[in-house]
Amino acid sequence: MTPLTLPTGIQLSEADAAALTELYRRGTPANTLRAWERDLAYLAVWKGAAFSTPLSWPEEEAVALRFLLDHAQDLTEQPGPAQDVALELIARGLRRSLAAPAPATLDRRIASWQAFHRMRNLPSPFTAPLVQQARKKARRALARPRVPKSPKPVTREILEALLASCDASHRGIRDRALLMLAFASGGRRRAEVTALNVEDIGREDFAATGRLWLRLLETKTTRPDQAPRLPLKGRAARALVHWLDVTGMAEGPLFRPVSRSDRPLPRRLAPDALRVILRHRLRLAGLPADYATPHGLRSGFLTQAALDGAPLAAAMQLSLHRSVTQAQKYYADVEISENPATDLLGG
Repeated sequence: MTPLTLPTGIQLSEADAAALTELYRRGTPANTLRAWERDLAYLAVWKGAAFSTPLSWPEEEAVALRFLLDHAQDLTEQPGPAQDVALELIARGLRRSLAAPAPATLDRRIASWQAFHRMRNLPSPFTAPLVQQARKKARRALARPRVPKSPKPVTREILEALLASCDASHRGIRDRALLMLAFASGGRRRAEVTALNVEDIGREDFAATGRLWLRLLETKTTRPDQAPRLPLKGRAARALVHWLDVTGMAEGPLFRPVSRSDRPLPRRLAPDALRVILRHRLRLAGLPADYATPHGLRSGFLTQAALDGAPLAAAMQLSLHRSVTQAQKYYADVEISENPATDLLGG
């Protein structure tokens, strides 16, 4: 490891630099770390194929410019060095096709590259004026209509159909509690739901108010030391307490696999379990299995909040969106269809 030099000119030892890197890792969500690992592999293979050299720290502006140019065009009918590099990435399982990547994918890889520079306390080539201009042009070149993460939002009506398919078995009780918690606590992401432990559920107010408190240690936008506490009320709270009571769980994973003999198992649900459960419940409710994805619970919460007239700021307190612009999209989708100006010619 190259010794780390701080802006003051003080140079850290290899041991101190390693400790600082480890601290950076421990303060970063697991999903972000996994994305960084994939992106680092992608960048290393891309540079090796394009320049026959490993990644450099700091990287050169010319390399950053070449990266932007290679990823700002469809290479399907563009034979040449850029296509050859893309084919190498496809062969390694790091790229899906010769089509230009989505803007969000390109932005994420650049953000990862910048993060790797920050870890080493080095300037990123993507802050150079010429590179920033090229990046803006690449964004415009790759611009495409917004595609929802879920085909349909799981609004209250759809959720009620899913809940009606849940019987009195352990599996049914678990699925009812899981779906209601994921929706009613602000549209939780699947990783947030499966990461919950029994100890993260505060029941101190339940007898008096019918309210539970959820502590979210794993979120996309907060660190463990910033773990938010969110309320869970009414039917959703009662469904979760019922799951805890019938299983007798006092600690460990909150949501667990259920065996074929309808016995809760001691291990945690797999990260993708919410997708499997949702597809199963959609089929039982008479809907196509691909009607919605787990993100449909998140978009459904915000869509339903808009339909019910809840202020955007209040919905964001539960959804934990940091970007008003991003959360506003769900409200805008509802508001434009209900806008009186759409009925100027009458029915």
